[in-house]
Amino acid sequence: MPGQTRTMCAKRLEGFPSSNSTFWRQTSGAIPGRVNPTKGSGAGGGSAAVHSFQNFQASVSDAWDIDEPLTPTVTKSDEKVGGEGSTTVAGAKEDITPTHAHTQVVTRTVLPRVTPKRESPPKTVQSPDAEKDRLRCGKFEKVLSQSPVNIQELETLSWSGVPQSYRTRVWKMLCGYLPAGKSDLVLQRKREEYLGYVNQYFNNKDEDIHKDTFRQISIDVPRMSPLVSLFQQKCVQEMVERILYIWAIRHPASGYVQGINDLVTPFLMVFLQDFVESDVTRNPFQFDSLEESVRKDIEADSFWCMTKVLEGIQDNYTFAQPGIQVKIRQLEELLKRVDHQLHTHIVQHDVQYLQFSFRWMNNLLLRELPLTATIRLWDTYLAETEGFSKFHLYVCAAFLIRWKSDLLQKKDFQGILLFIQNVPTAKWNDKDISLLVAEAYRLKYTFADAPNHLPDCRIKTTL
Repeated sequence: MPGQTRTMCAKRLEGFPSSNSTFWRQTSGAIPGRVNPTKGSGAGGGSAAVHSFQNFQASVSDAWDIDEPLTPTVTKSDEKVGGEGSTTVAGAKEDITPTHAHTQVVTRTVLPRVTPKRESPPKTVQSPDAEKDRLRCGKFEKVLSQSPVNIQELETLSWSGVPQSYRTRVWKMLCGYLPAGKSDLVLQRKREEYLGYVNQYFNNKDEDIHKDTFRQISIDVPRMSPLVSLFQQKCVQEMVERILYIWAIRHPASGYVQGINDLVTPFLMVFLQDFVESDVTRNPFQFDSLEESVRKDIEADSFWCMTKVLEGIQDNYTFAQPGIQVKIRQLEELLKRVDHQLHTHIVQHDVQYLQFSFRWMNNLLLRELPLTATIRLWDTYLAETEGFSKFHLYVCAAFLIRWKSDLLQKKDFQGILLFIQNVPTAKWNDKDISLLVAEAYRLKYTFADAPNHLPDCRIKTTL
């Protein structure tokens, strides 16, 4: 049957021109998946060419050969097999070469698709100091949120320094000016009380009995903190004059003494800082730009807090200033015990302790330290029991020992005295003060609370 079909098709194609003899021929090579003809499958061998299953399987073995192109290229002209223009498909010998046999196949490596990662915002790495400050603020917040506030816990926490944002409230509590419980009414009453003192006494400043006092105050006020522009403003100087004059009138036993004017400056700066964003100790600020009510509150608060401090050291400013004289003798005895070499070096060059330590006791080291360092030092003084009256002595001793190597290099009276009176503390910060008070604390508990260690040099504590 297959042979007859091919014969009929050949007869019908005899009428076509020879140029189209390949019109119905296969133009490609072996097609994958199609049965390939084998030898002996001619026109008359249809019944004999019975393929076995194995031959069929072999003939279609390239069905999934994906490398074989579907359109092969004919490289030679087809040969005619048979006679008289007839074309026999099975008998034709075709030289068909697959395209990839002569063409270089370019292999493309497909890389895995990489999804770009979203860049997360850079994490802010906090410095150890910033983390420490944050934790410290949390402790203060916890203590101050109590009602009433535990003053003993507040003193312990404040000894190592008070964060700026809490300093105003903490200082008022440690001074005893602000009660530990509800305090709004107390503050209001104390502020009104101070305003009454101003109205009552300040208008009498030109009377003969008070004229000398006010004249001395007006001379000293422009001299305090010359490096801080705030205290050169007229409105600030007038405020300080009122504070000092009211205090002198209300404390006739001592009256006004030079040096008291310096003690009001730390309170003014701390209380003012609550209303100013920039650091008022370093940046200029116009005090009169504040509301009048705010200025009056700062003035009243400064007066009462300074009064609380002076209550513990008032004997420093009474007649002949006996408190300062006692402290100078104690400082000399203390240094003899803790650093005999430095003490001997000072005394051998005829330098007397009175010549340099009188100002330390009278001004509480305010003239020796930057204002920012003084504020940090007062954190400890306010938190320490009798900080201004007794602990200050050990701070002065630690302060003198701090410059031991520099003083030992000075070989004459003038060199030693000039250096002590102008110690290089302009760049001191909170860390320097922390080291200073730590050394003072060591001296206090080593020699004051255990005086029997050196009985021949025991410090007299008749304060």
